[in-house]
Amino acid sequence: MSSPDRAVPLDRRLAFLTALEAVGPEHAYWVGRLTLCGSPEDIAWYDAAVRGQERDPAPKGTPWQVRRMPERSLFRATMPPAGQAADGDPALAVQASAEEVLRHRDLATLSTVERVEAARLLRIAGRAEPMRRGRRYTPASRGVVDRRRTVRALLRGPDVLLRKARRLRPRRLVVLVDVSGSMSPYADALLRFAHALVRHRPRWTTAYALGTRLTPLTAALRTRDPEAALRLAGQSIPDWRGGTRLADTMRAFVRGDGHRGAARRAVVVVCSDGWETGDPVRLADTVAHLRRLAARVVWVSPHAGRPGFAPSAGGLAAVLPHVDALVAGHTIAALETLVQSLEVRRA
Repeated sequence: MSSPDRAVPLDRRLAFLTALEAVGPEHAYWVGRLTLCGSPEDIAWYDAAVRGQERDPAPKGTPWQVRRMPERSLFRATMPPAGQAADGDPALAVQASAEEVLRHRDLATLSTVERVEAARLLRIAGRAEPMRRGRRYTPASRGVVDRRRTVRALLRGPDVLLRKARRLRPRRLVVLVDVSGSMSPYADALLRFAHALVRHRPRWTTAYALGTRLTPLTAALRTRDPEAALRLAGQSIPDWRGGTRLADTMRAFVRGDGHRGAARRAVVVVCSDGWETGDPVRLADTVAHLRRLAARVVWVSPHAGRPGFAPSAGGLAAVLPHVDALVAGHTIAALETLVQSLEVRRA
């Protein structure tokens, strides 16, 4: 099926890899046909190589091996199940290492194909479970003494102290995503992260977009398919990549849905770089009001994890005294750390 006179030149192979990265692996056949074939005779040979690839996953000497290279180098190969060592397969070890590298890459610098894998990791990362202590009690190994159960136990046998603790209940989670022009390199990834949070707990999670106005996104992000959900969200956001009026939009949330119950005793996550075109003092007063309503306010800045970062943006410096935590949000690993901090059980 292959011969020395059918060897693919190096420049065509490089063109194939570049084009495949631009359009995605789902168009691999036509990318290879347009870049690897230099004459009508090559097309027949190329189709034969493709048919051979369908029968043999690794036919030697065919250009279809080149198609498999970007999938492995761009982390699209299947990972081994948890608990299985990858020491016996160097390829799997390379893939595991590559995925770990992707988790620490800045989301604004990812290529088109890397974003596909990053979207999968974001769906896995967005599984926050913030909890609160309810009013009802449940038997526990630690806690206050359960007098009623202890007295009953004393009537039946030796002395023993039985204890009880308040039952844990889900806590509301509110995600506010800044979609202004300064946040455009990260807005897509943060909206995918918000979609994962909403899909994981649709009853207890609400999402909004912050720009020149406040836009509810919960209904759109409850769509199962991430791409369809983002399309619906994009259609509902009239000021995508526009200006930002954080004070006005956050005040609209606090005085509207926030007071009606969305923010009361909830964990509120604000994803924004803090750039404010209005008065930072009004923004600070609004966030202080929000903090009195919510159980916790976490501000996520994509610049917070960079070396030498300082909260110099006017809005960010103004709200810093009124938030519980300022965390980074520029990588998948940073968002995973954020999720772990949201799962802290507070009374």
